[in-house]
Amino acid sequence: MSDLAYWVAFSRVPHVGRARFEQLESWFGSLDRAWHGSASDLRDAGIDARAIAAILDSRPRIDPQHELDRLAQCGITALTWHDDRYPERLKQTYDRPPVLYLRGELSAADAWSVAIVGTRRASSYGKQATEHLVEGLVAAGVTIVSGLARGIDTIAHSSALRAGGRTIGVLPCPVDQVYPVQNARLAEQMITHGALVSDYPLDARMAKEHFWRRNRIVAGMTLGTVVVEAGEESGALITARQALDENREVFAVPGSVFAPFSRGTNTLIARSGAKLVTSVEDILTELNLRVTPQQLEFRAAVTTSETENALLSRLISEPKHIDELSREAGMAVAVASGALAMLELKGLVRQVAAMTYVRAR
Repeated sequence: MSDLAYWVAFSRVPHVGRARFEQLESWFGSLDRAWHGSASDLRDAGIDARAIAAILDSRPRIDPQHELDRLAQCGITALTWHDDRYPERLKQTYDRPPVLYLRGELSAADAWSVAIVGTRRASSYGKQATEHLVEGLVAAGVTIVSGLARGIDTIAHSSALRAGGRTIGVLPCPVDQVYPVQNARLAEQMITHGALVSDYPLDARMAKEHFWRRNRIVAGMTLGTVVVEAGEESGALITARQALDENREVFAVPGSVFAPFSRGTNTLIARSGAKLVTSVEDILTELNLRVTPQQLEFRAAVTTSETENALLSRLISEPKHIDELSREAGMAVAVASGALAMLELKGLVRQVAAMTYVRAR
């Protein structure tokens, strides 16, 4: 049985989250061994009494291989944070999900992703602003990420699809469900042109905290978050705060001082350091997402190789010299040089000094 089955099994155990996964894997070496460990073994691993009781109680009811089979039957993929397909930026966040459940496909192109969030009761101004920004971002090759909620989220996803782009919805429930149900048809389209993702396993019951918990994924897997409209207590502001906590860019669309759903965005600009957005150019320039039409065409037509992906994954934040990159990736400098030249042609990396590269994002 693959170790993945045990990751899935543990994800169904109450009180076992990121920290517990790290403890179990560090102590036992694999989650297979952890799943079969005794209460004494679990205590030695540093697991607290409540989590130990939950693990021991869950074992008779959870068959790891059966859980994996159920996912396959539902067309769901499970990715652990060790999987190369797991979003690289999300992997760098503090509260990253140990297991990410997926319907559809994640693409290397999703490295260029921006979150668009806002109120569930969008005004005509908010709808127009969202459509305008999404169309411009999609034209620049950016993937749109949001929470599939009513209002701004729904407008962002549907606008991305109409523009021929990719879009990813992060759900507060298992990915075999859709919330709200009114977005079921939209969700099916997104699976074909992007993905639905969640950190909740099959059969997980919806809970109030799931809505703000999923926002950490929306913010964590993207380069930046754009808040279009938000009231003073909007969940979109939680996403913005989580983005700021992870040192990601936050943008806000200004609105009338008399509009209740512009109070949150205006406050973000005035007090939280959010970048004021009046056009898509403001976002593209700040995130360094400027590429030529030829690079966009080449990037869309040619997929990245395994070698190129290995280099890209090591260019997450700071510029690196080719010697450091090749050493980290375990490849010859000549091989790295050729791959970096191709990545430059695709507009995915830039040379900022002699043989020193940064991800062009």
